[in-house]
Amino acid sequence: MREPDAAFADPRQAVLYDVLDDDRSDLDAYVAIADELGARHVIDIGCGTGSLAVRLAGEGITVVGLDPAAASLDVARTKPYADRVTWINGDATALAGLSGTADMAVMTGNVAQVFVSDADWSETLTAVHTALRPGGWFVFETRRPEVRAWEDWDIAPTTVDLPDGRTAVVTRTVTVVDLPLVTFEGSTTIGDEILTSVSTLRFRDRPEIERDLRSHGFTVSDVRDAPDRPGKEHVFLARAQ
Repeated sequence: MREPDAAFADPRQAVLYDVLDDDRSDLDAYVAIADELGARHVIDIGCGTGSLAVRLAGEGITVVGLDPAAASLDVARTKPYADRVTWINGDATALAGLSGTADMAVMTGNVAQVFVSDADWSETLTAVHTALRPGGWFVFETRRPEVRAWEDWDIAPTTVDLPDGRTAVVTRTVTVVDLPLVTFEGSTTIGDEILTSVSTLRFRDRPEIERDLRSHGFTVSDVRDAPDRPGKEHVFLARAQ
């Protein structure tokens, strides 16, 4: 598995994540789906700073939050209801001890797209399937490549006020488009310090994802639109056979 991006793994950047990306209305759909499916044991894969994990835990759901970036988990552990979450530092293969116990596994945001190699994606799907109980659900979102969202990802230098009174200047630039891979670089400047992070995402189309899910023991029950990005993403609801 690839190492996590500096935006999540660098402690100086991890503590800024929730400030720079403070609109998490995208998580509302996952809370609603957990309720819809009656999920009482949820694994949040690539949980980052734990925004969804602690929210579900606050509703009485048993939650495992999994992420390879220890710095992000350190931030997650400071949040309300964090003591109700089991935090695991690692990728999906670290779920081996939870075999067959979860009602639902989720990947929010861009998590499903960080697996740029076929081998890493396959290994992750196998691990998720093993962690779910028979009939358990795998719910995740992925951007639709035909929308070409990366064409609007560049951010000119923008000043952001930080909670401690400092200001930060943030930028983002798409550096390489070599489909199915798109690479972009973000920078955050605070005083004389410049923090950078390079990220690469893989854009898989719907037929490819459905084929991969079937070959790893899942049945695709539904493919929905993402409420926060209508027409731009697919939300897959797949059931473990």
